[in-house]
Amino acid sequence: MMERTVFVDRIDAGQQLADAYDGPADNLAVLGIARGGVPIGYPIARHFNAPLEVVTARKLPIPWSPEMGFGAIAPDGTRSLNREVVRSFGISPEEIDSISSNVLQEVKRREQVYRGGRPPIPLKGMNVILADDGLATGYTMIATIEMAKKQGASFITVAVPVSPADTADTIRGMVDKLIVLHVAHTYSFAVASFYRDFHDMKDSEVLEYMDKARLEREKVLKAARPQ
Repeated sequence: MMERTVFVDRIDAGQQLADAYDGPADNLAVLGIARGGVPIGYPIARHFNAPLEVVTARKLPIPWSPEMGFGAIAPDGTRSLNREVVRSFGISPEEIDSISSNVLQEVKRREQVYRGGRPPIPLKGMNVILADDGLATGYTMIATIEMAKKQGASFITVAVPVSPADTADTIRGMVDKLIVLHVAHTYSFAVASFYRDFHDMKDSEVLEYMDKARLEREKVLKAARPQ
């Protein structure tokens, strides 16, 4: 039987990624892809006393098979498309635009819920860690990478606990650094199978991690100020 890497939960995986990170630690921001990437990013942000941001990038679903996707869209409208899937399913440009517009509305709604009106962290000149609980096709991460590039991030790291080998190879070629704790070479792949606890997260959990990260960072910064 093949030995499999197992993480206790997303926090455990995030802590292991924090320990593995050896990139630039100054001007650092951690972006967790909602929902599961936020508890991955939380221990990383805490480890480096960096701000934690949430990214609400989402899959673009195939209309007649919504469990399947043909790409993803980031909060700024940046899209990453699986051209092979688009061609094989005959998805028209008009359908792509319509689906993208609908999904973007939900992306922006979630962004408003998670931020509560707070503006996003400016990424220009920042060293950015993009975190998620695992990669599958990678299109949600690709859209997020392109968004970070557009916003002028100076150094981009993708940090994930697990990824299929082909997706890891694709992502590695798009960023300055890829940290992946386990690369899977099997045909059958499911991110959830690498965790003991991989429950469906609620919006309230995302908000709890965001609040904790902000309060803990403020406490550290306040303690470091001259009295």
